[in-house]
Amino acid sequence: MTLDEIRTRLSTLDAQLLGLVAERQRLSREVAEAKRATGRGTRDFQREREVLMRARDMAASMDLSPDLAESVLRLLIRGSLTTQERMRVAAGGRGSGRSALVIGGAGKMGRWFVEFLASQGYHVVIADPAGSLEGFTTVLDWRATPLDHDLIVIATPLQIANTVLHELAARKPRGIVFDIGSLKSPLRTGIRAMQEAGCRITSVHPMFGPDTELLSGRHVIFVDAGNAEAIEEARSLFASTMAEHVVMSLDEHDRLIAYVLGLSHALNIAFFTALANSGEAAPRLAQLSSTTYDAQVDVATRVARESPELYFEIQSLNDYGRESLSALRAAVEQLWSAVSNDNAAEFAAMMQQGREYLAGRVREA
Repeated sequence: MTLDEIRTRLSTLDAQLLGLVAERQRLSREVAEAKRATGRGTRDFQREREVLMRARDMAASMDLSPDLAESVLRLLIRGSLTTQERMRVAAGGRGSGRSALVIGGAGKMGRWFVEFLASQGYHVVIADPAGSLEGFTTVLDWRATPLDHDLIVIATPLQIANTVLHELAARKPRGIVFDIGSLKSPLRTGIRAMQEAGCRITSVHPMFGPDTELLSGRHVIFVDAGNAEAIEEARSLFASTMAEHVVMSLDEHDRLIAYVLGLSHALNIAFFTALANSGEAAPRLAQLSSTTYDAQVDVATRVARESPELYFEIQSLNDYGRESLSALRAAVEQLWSAVSNDNAAEFAAMMQQGREYLAGRVREA
C-alpha cells in the first residue's frame, strides 16, 4: 500500500475503534441499571482486575505490549465508571422538588456544584455578578433573593465567603448552608455568626478540581460546625458517588491542609522558581530530562497555571500555614548541610527516613 492508502486504512480503524468504545459505553449504562436494580455498588475491584489481567494475556498472544493494553483498558474502565456514577447520582434524585442557591456559581468550582446539584434534581439558582450558565436561573446579587432555598452553597473566594456568612447569619436562612473553601481559618467568625444565629451550617472541602468527572478515589471533607443535621445533609449529596467522606474539626482540617495543599504547592512553586531563576532554558533542560524530572515538571506546570490569588490565600490565610513552610525551609537547610559538609551519612539518613515514612503511607492506603 502507498502511504496515503495506509493512512486511509488507519482512519477507518480509528472510526471502528471509536464505534466500539461508544458501544462499550452503552453497555456500561446497562450495567449501571443492573447494579442499581440489585443494590450492588458501582465499583467492583475484582472484576476490574479480571478485565485488566485478561487484556494483558490477550495482548501477549497478539504481539502487543501488555502495558499498552492495560493502559487502554484502564481508560475504558474509568469512562465506564464515570457513566455509572453519574447515572447513580441522577437516580438518587435527592433534590427532586427542592431548590438550591449557589453563590458564586459562575466560577469553576461553583459551576461544578451547579451541575452536580442539577443532576440530582435540584432547581438551582446561580447568584454571581460575573456571569451565568445556560439553562439556569441567574441573579446578579444573592441579597435580592428571598433565601427560601433548601440548600445554599457558598462558592466564592475565601474572604468574600466570610462576609457572605455574616450577612446570611443576619437573615437566618431556613436551608442548610455550607461553603466549599480550601481553608477554614478565614471563615471562623462567619461560621461562628451562623452558629449563634441558630442556622444549620457546616463546611465542605471537595478535594478535587473543577475538571473532575469521576469521584472514585477522591475525598470530600466535612467540617463539623456543631450541627449534625447540616453535616448529614451535606454528606447525603455525595452518598451516590464513590467519594470517600472525612469528618473533622476546623482546626484539624487547616493543620493537615497546611501540608496536603500548602506544602505541596510551596514545593512546586519553589521548584519552578529555581528553574526560572537558573538561567537555563526550559527546552534545553527538556532534552536532558529524566523520569523524575519529567514527573516533577508535569506537576509544577499544573501548579503554575492555577490562580495566584487562590494559592496565595492558601499560603497566607491558614492559621497553621507557617508550620509547613517552616518544615520545608528546615528540610532544605538540612539537605544543604548534608551536601555542603560532604556528610553522606546524614544524606542517607534523610533518604531512609523518607522511605520509612512513605512506606507507612502505602500500608495505610
